[in-house]
Amino acid sequence: MTELVTDNPEDEVVGKPTSVSRITLSHIMTAGDTNLLGTVHGGVIMKLVDDAAGAVAGRHSGGPAVTASMDEMAFLEPVRIGDLVHVRAQVNWTGRSSMEVGVRVLAERWNESSPAQQVGSAYLVFAAVDEQGKPRRVPPVLPETERDKRRYQEAQIRRTHRLARRRAIMELRERRAAEGLDDA
Repeated sequence: MTELVTDNPEDEVVGKPTSVSRITLSHIMTAGDTNLLGTVHGGVIMKLVDDAAGAVAGRHSGGPAVTASMDEMAFLEPVRIGDLVHVRAQVNWTGRSSMEVGVRVLAERWNESSPAQQVGSAYLVFAAVDEQGKPRRVPPVLPETERDKRRYQEAQIRRTHRLARRRAIMELRERRAAEGLDDA
């Protein structure tokens, strides 16, 4: 493991390898999970994604972490009753108190031996919080494989885009307010 050393020795944080917090959450889809079309409701999949990502964020940060945003939730294929869904999650990137968690959703028929098929993916940002709900430091993530390194680099790009989008929206709102067009 590598250590991140700051000017203040009390702020020293030991990094954690990607594999330390990686998890797979599996769940069999039942009739109670379906939408009006008879396939599994997207909200059910999103809940599993958030659950798995939250577990990873908490494990990596060593304590409570809350969902700050969900980016790019993609549903690639429908999930059906009886599918065994596997939600695989890992920390891709860390900041001072935030973490991006990448999630892949796979599904396979519970009674068949065919390989699982990717049916969805998402990126979530979590903020580590203390007992009062205030942000707290998280350990840096230490990518271990070439795939982990690629995911880390892609996460940095997504972060840059998230911040630029937020900044552009705030500037637009300020301009509209200055023009008397505030439609709050």
